[in-house]
Amino acid sequence: MSDTDQITALQERLAHTTRQAEDLSEVVADQAKRLDLLEKRVSSLLALARETSAQGEGSAQFGDQPPPHW
Repeated sequence: MSDTDQITALQERLAHTTRQAEDLSEVVADQAKRLDLLEKRVSSLLALARETSAQGEGSAQFGDQPPPHW
């Protein structure tokens, strides 16, 4: 394999690797957006559950509250 062929092969591999890195970066950015949205939804649901529990409706237990037998 000549030097020119080796350089061409390296350039092709670099282009492929660069494309993969860009694709993965897009995936990570999308996952970060989804994670932020899910965290907001969970916070809203926890707040709603606490309000419902404070009003005496339901019997939901939360991690920061001991069970009723304690």
